Amino acid sequence: MKLAAVILAAVASTAAAKGLSGTKRVSKLLESARRLNQEEEEQDMSWAVDFSVKYQGCHHIKQWNAEANEQEDVRIATKRLVRFRMCPSDQCSASAAGGCQSGFGDYIVDMDTFLNMYWEAKEQDKEIGCQNYINEYCEPECENANDDESCQYNCLFNAGLEECIEGDANGEDGDQQEAIEVDQFFECQQLEPAQDEDGNQQEEYDENGDVINYFAGPYCSEQGGAIKIGVFTDDQCTEFSGKSFYQITGYELAYTEESIVEEGCRSCKEAEEYDANAAYENNNGEEEEEAAEPRQLCDELYRSAGKCETYLGETLGGDINENACNYMKGIKMVRTDGLLDVSDARPSAVATAFIVIFAMAFAAMAFYVWYLRTRLGVKKNSLL
Repeated sequence: MKLAAVILAAVASTAAAKGLSGTKRVSKLLESARRLNQEEEEQDMSWAVDFSVKYQGCHHIKQWNAEANEQEDVRIATKRLVRFRMCPSDQCSASAAGGCQSGFGDYIVDMDTFLNMYWEAKEQDKEIGCQNYINEYCEPECENANDDESCQYNCLFNAGLEECIEGDANGEDGDQQEAIEVDQFFECQQLEPAQDEDGNQQEEYDENGDVINYFAGPYCSEQGGAIKIGVFTDDQCTEFSGKSFYQITGYELAYTEESIVEEGCRSCKEAEEYDANAAYENNNGEEEEEAAEPRQLCDELYRSAGKCETYLGETLGGDINENACNYMKGIKMVRTDGLLDVSDARPSAVATAFIVIFAMAFAAMAFYVWYLRTRLGVKKNSLL
């Protein structure tokens, strides 16, 4: 599990920095991680159908780059992580930073895993949503139309569902091409330079005459709330280039300025395609509802993530996992407006005590200085 290695490295480095013996702690975490992998393969995930994924924010850590072989390779790479919460669907709020306040589990996973699963679910929801609207509204409306394609185009356009239209007015499939391009850069990828009129690549060279390569990949914005596509100078997407995607490639890419991940709650239940006959049978109580399975988004994210399930005991029957709770305590949630939400941050009792003692000592010292100066002033005046 990729995330386990990251957390273990962070814990080990923290222990070393504090002068502690981290061997025992690391061994215990390794044992928990091995047990976790074995148990999760057999775990019943049917409970997740009634939950939704709520993105809470992202952050990055620095770690040693084990793939650095050449002299110019980056030695300290950036590892990007995403924190998300699984909330009961009937309680999940898009506008609330936490999503929900009870019966939830908190999780952390590497960014590329989260993005790939999230994007696949987003595209699936979009496709099924569009098809459902077409089946329920556009097809009946266009049943007797002379031009079915034109009628369906107008039906979707008038409903404000431009994203459901395959191709624009000129018949070009721009939206599909855009989705493919964005999906390619959910992991760090080298960019192809723009070409001139003769078809030659417009490469850049450094002071030694070597070609400068550029890479694109996702990154966590400074305030931790957005995930965007950036341009970098190394194959680990660690060092920002200071240039835009357009400057390197000659064309625009979505999500270089806006976040890939939206603020809403994404259901773990598979979206259902509209069926007029099924809808009729269901309304008349003729169809029995089958047991649903959670969609791949939730199943894969859950199995890949570090877990803090302190408040999920009732749902899981007490069989909770809290291996990542300590690690996630320092990660703040992000509000939808980009401001950090520190409502869950708990002050340290030790730190608070030291602050109070220091403040009282400072006040006492100031009073003593004032007292001495007053007494010395009185004695000086009496001598005169």
